[in-house]
Amino acid sequence: MDPSLILGLVLAFGALVAMINLEGATIGSLLIPAPMVLVFGATIAVGIASGTVRDALHAVKSLPRAFRGERRTASSMIDTVVGYAEKARAEGLLALEQGLEDEKDPFLRQALQSIADGTDAEDLRTLLEDELTSTAARNRTASRFYMTLGGFAPTVGIIGTVVSLTHVLEKLDKPDTLGPMIATAFVATLWGLLSANFIWLPIGGRLQRLGELELERMTVLMEGMLAIQAGAPPQFVGERLRALVSERPSARSGRHARTRAAEETEQAS
Repeated sequence: MDPSLILGLVLAFGALVAMINLEGATIGSLLIPAPMVLVFGATIAVGIASGTVRDALHAVKSLPRAFRGERRTASSMIDTVVGYAEKARAEGLLALEQGLEDEKDPFLRQALQSIADGTDAEDLRTLLEDELTSTAARNRTASRFYMTLGGFAPTVGIIGTVVSLTHVLEKLDKPDTLGPMIATAFVATLWGLLSANFIWLPIGGRLQRLGELELERMTVLMEGMLAIQAGAPPQFVGERLRALVSERPSARSGRHARTRAAEETEQAS
């Protein structure tokens, strides 16, 4: 589990609470039901209206993933793919079908089954690339929904403030109550900005990043499976996949540096 979203939200709201306490105010002055109902209710409503019900449901189902994070990264799958490469080299491609039920990754399981079934290399690439495309589309749908909420929320907050100020103008004959009423009116704008920048946009950005990591993992698996099908040596498969991963191991760069140093020493001698 990657707790970056939870940690970030806790720190953000913690900073807000600290500011309120330092100014001598109370959190209760912000927890006013009317503007909160408008901001959250209307924002979600117009977000649903801007897409489809299916998009909204998919976004809701993706919410736990935003807090949980990506379980398996691209770099963590390299050893698994190399293991399959060693098995295929020692026992043949048909041996990859053994133990498919124990493989938890559905994309990898599909690729292994296709290789064991004798699927042509071009057909296998097409099949896996189509799966990558559909996965990317689903990830964009979820992240775009929350990004859309982040765009609507501030405007909805302003609408709530305007409505409240209209009510304030009706009470000009009671000057003693104008101050608290005006302060309450701006709570809607505050919640619009808060919900956008402290909730919706972080969740949307988080899902977008997780989608990128998932595609990176699937790309590594696809290239690894295609290399195995082509009969590539396990060592080559591992080096090829490490070159595709954005997080390069530091030892790799160190090994290259030592190689260059050795070459320079030989040239000097």
